Amino acid sequence: MTSLSTLERSAGEQHAPVRWNRAQWMLLLVLCTVLALDGLDVSMVGVALPSIGQELNLGTDSLQWIVSAYVLGYGSLLLLGGRLADLLGRRRIFLIALTVFAAASLLGGLVDDPTLLIATRFIKGLAAAFTAPTGFSIITTNFAEGRERNRALSIFSTFGASGFSLGLVVGGLMTTMSWRWTFLVSVPVAIAVVLLGLKFIPKDNPADQEQDSGHDIWGAVTLALGMLGLVYTLVSAPERGWGSVATIAGFAISAAILAAFAVIEKRVPHPLIRFSILKEGWVARANLSAVGLFGSYLSFQFIVTLFLQSVLGWSPLSMALALLPAGLLVVATAPFADKFIDRFGAPRLIVVGLAALTLGYILFLRVGTTPNYVIDILPSILLLGVGFALAFPSINVQATAGIRNSEQGLAAGLIQTSTQVGAALVLAVTTAVISGHGAQVQPSAAEMLAQYRPGLILSGVVAIAALAIAAAPARRSKVLATAG
Repeated sequence: MTSLSTLERSAGEQHAPVRWNRAQWMLLLVLCTVLALDGLDVSMVGVALPSIGQELNLGTDSLQWIVSAYVLGYGSLLLLGGRLADLLGRRRIFLIALTVFAAASLLGGLVDDPTLLIATRFIKGLAAAFTAPTGFSIITTNFAEGRERNRALSIFSTFGASGFSLGLVVGGLMTTMSWRWTFLVSVPVAIAVVLLGLKFIPKDNPADQEQDSGHDIWGAVTLALGMLGLVYTLVSAPERGWGSVATIAGFAISAAILAAFAVIEKRVPHPLIRFSILKEGWVARANLSAVGLFGSYLSFQFIVTLFLQSVLGWSPLSMALALLPAGLLVVATAPFADKFIDRFGAPRLIVVGLAALTLGYILFLRVGTTPNYVIDILPSILLLGVGFALAFPSINVQATAGIRNSEQGLAAGLIQTSTQVGAALVLAVTTAVISGHGAQVQPSAAEMLAQYRPGLILSGVVAIAALAIAAAPARRSKVLATAG
């Protein structure tokens, strides 16, 4: 009788609504706002690039580095940022990094020197490499695993995706006044969040065992250098050529440094990264799914942005409004993401989301040079919104399910590194693919579309590969049983 009562009580708790107090809601608001700022920053600057180039007399290659410098800083230190937060204290790392982000945003909006502008973008990327995984791990250590954490992570993930999508529109509006506002608009928001964070982010104790044993200094150094070299080589390969001596040397040197890091991690008593974490639950599959999701989506958006403006002649604001329905779908589903995960399981939603994404890419291949937006373009945009809304929060939940608190920053850093490095890799390959087609000085609209089409096909292929990985039968484990 006692066992039956216990089971009934547990079942009731499982389906009971999640209730948070004011402090928990404010904590979540602080963390979500910062992640949304990261997404806004990337997409706003993308819209403002033509205006920046015109005012500062920058060519295409220089403009590319305004975007690439951010990815370089972000992708190279995400793993280190998440792990240092575990070791040195999440609250401290989060607030310091956010302050640096605000200062770099202010400086970027005031400078006239292109080199200094690119440097501020790199610094902002470094700051985001600490705030993103740290915010993720603050959630996973302050919200209990299960429905409560699923709901928090769903809202958190949706803010990031919504920030990126809505940033296209905000960037279009800011650019009508001045491109500088795409930098400056983040400053007052970041300062306000720092003040709120001082009050609502709980103080935490760094991981005691690793603290007492000393830090893995050489592991940290080799990881940072290896990831920095890898991401730099990826983003510069399309310009230099994939078969150039510089590109091949860059990959070789980065691989050697990362190999040294792997050797160090196997020999030190308390490594910076425990590689066996990839064998736990869905960690490896979630990270590969994230590579496919972000790599294909960002590459598709990059090509569509060029297509709508260069081929169809749309303004940046018109282009942003055309892509807006995808962002609105993500925002609209945010309150229900945790309920979907509870009811259907995160693994199923990842598969359905990636399938919707793949179908959206395939449908877009039928678009010609004189498309009807509602009939030809909108269906793909809506499918992408549905796919992203279902897959993104589910991947984040699965990436940290069953991981102990002392390694939540590591798990968060892993999944976000996969998104950034995966996106950089696929985007670099896409850029090389579309740059290798079409040699006309003034190509026609049909020739430009033909030039972009291989890149569109590549996005679909990457999404299909991710779908196959997510849908493949998995061995039974305790984590899968509880998470799915």
